[in-house]
Amino acid sequence: MSKRILICDDDSDILAICQFILEEIGLEVHTRNNCNNIISVVSEVKPDVILMDNWIPDTGGIIATRMIKQHPQFKNIPVIYFSANTDIKLLAHEAGADSYLAKPFDINDLEKAISLAVV
Repeated sequence: MSKRILICDDDSDILAICQFILEEIGLEVHTRNNCNNIISVVSEVKPDVILMDNWIPDTGGIIATRMIKQHPQFKNIPVIYFSANTDIKLLAHEAGADSYLAKPFDINDLEKAISLAVV
């Protein structure tokens, strides 16, 4: 059974690129272009790891990540925060994410971040 990843990003190009790359390495990829009803989405998808953009409508990455991390059933799902913001490390920490990936990112860095999260 392949590992599932949920990618939340409002940039359709980023979603398409990440989906292609991660499906090529055997992951089951689910994408969303917003963070609406994030707990319902996580409950439905049951991801092994989540890639969360910072600037995503409507809830925003920080609040959505906090909601996931405060939920008793989902708090242990690794969340990788990703953004082009220069303060990505600080934002990831503020959100409670497990790690972060700065945009633009190298394909190898994406694959490494995901593989470390789904061990």
